[in-house]
Amino acid sequence: MAIAFESLYSDIAGRCGKLTIGKKTVRTPALLPVINPHLQLVTPHELREMGVEAIITNGYIISQSRQFRERAMTEGLHKVLGFDGVIMTDSGSFQLSVYGQVSITSTGTLAFQRDIGSDIWVPLDIPTSPASDRETAEQELAVTLRRLAEAREVFGRDAPIAGPVQGGIFEDLREQAGREVSGMGFSFCPIGAVVPLMESYRYRDLVSVVMAAKRTLSPAACTHLFGAGHPSMFALATAMGCDLFDSAAYALYAKAGRYLTVHGSFRLDELADLPCACSVCRTYTAEELRTAPDRERLLALHNLYVTLAEISRIRQAIVDGTLWELVDERCRGHPQLLSGYRALLGHAPSLELHDRVTKRRFFYRGDESCARTEVLHYQQMLSRLRLEDTVLVSFDGNKCEGFKETLLFRPPFGPYSRELGETFPIGPSEVPEWDEPMVRRGCQGVRLLCSTHPGSRIAVSCSARWEPIVRQELGEIEVLYNAV
Repeated sequence: MAIAFESLYSDIAGRCGKLTIGKKTVRTPALLPVINPHLQLVTPHELREMGVEAIITNGYIISQSRQFRERAMTEGLHKVLGFDGVIMTDSGSFQLSVYGQVSITSTGTLAFQRDIGSDIWVPLDIPTSPASDRETAEQELAVTLRRLAEAREVFGRDAPIAGPVQGGIFEDLREQAGREVSGMGFSFCPIGAVVPLMESYRYRDLVSVVMAAKRTLSPAACTHLFGAGHPSMFALATAMGCDLFDSAAYALYAKAGRYLTVHGSFRLDELADLPCACSVCRTYTAEELRTAPDRERLLALHNLYVTLAEISRIRQAIVDGTLWELVDERCRGHPQLLSGYRALLGHAPSLELHDRVTKRRFFYRGDESCARTEVLHYQQMLSRLRLEDTVLVSFDGNKCEGFKETLLFRPPFGPYSRELGETFPIGPSEVPEWDEPMVRRGCQGVRLLCSTHPGSRIAVSCSARWEPIVRQELGEIEVLYNAV
């Protein structure tokens, strides 16, 4: 029952695809709600009605449970949980990270997951804490990689085993892990031990860790971000190339009386109204929900509705080519998410390799938009322009004597020929009144044009408003003052 992944649409590094395990399929990006067999707040029937195609549960807890172990062995996990979709089982690594030890081996937990009919098995990897030093991270990664090699040897290459990518906060170790996991042939690769980063809002570090792993993971592998539960960060993670998320947040937040939204969470006691269109929020007022005898279950349902709706928005954004806009919108809901967004933009050169060439539009949303992959890609393509020996880049479109060719200027992209005026990204770009960051970025395009066309004399014509900035950005390049 091998695991296979197919990408159907992409935007940035995000992918709408199809994960196939045996005869079952899951659309990605996808959320795997965490199911505790001892406390199911949301029933399997409700999950299916909400469109959930896959869930995750803790195989180690089941193996240690008097109530469920024998039933799972005899009846099968799907019947015990009452869910006929894809079920992924965790190995006990979480308990290992919390308690320091578990009473099972890696091959033992994999054999148990196989015997209860799990669709995706997870070996007993070592989740390295972000606080661990390099020596510890190296030692624990070595153990994880040995266990993965052992799993392949014992259970075969077609067994539906996940290949976790560990390495702590050390980028080179994450790269090593991604390279070796891919080399072993794993096609389902969770990025582990990142929950502490998300719990402490260390989104810059999260971006570094995920991007390091993605650099060496096979593009054919489905990437699972372990423990990514809050919908506000799903768009950011998807843009990095994460395909699956598992979440217990919907239940944990409900237990704490917290109401999830894509912009953050609120205490139910603080809400005067319920700003959501799900069935729970249209059935109850805020006061009725606070006093409902099954408040925790209803709140969990709402939290899950919100989380699944965000997954659907992300899928549509990928198809539309507007994932950057969604990331920008979501990451402005928290300063640390914004920091993570800016860190992701620093990886634009590598992301540009995965991004699509044309999209529906380019929507300028401020300084961060100047660093997006579309701008980088366009400026890299300037070397392909065939130019006359004298070229004017005109801010206002007017021609000047002495130049055989006139290019127009549109920030943040830079110079373009009139023939490109209706093509992406110049034509379908929503750019407001020009500001300094976008003009400076556009001037980078002029510099690139000059460096790739040394045989042409290139000058720039601009108004008095932009002349100081243009001269500062372009240095020795000729700048003509246009008083009009």
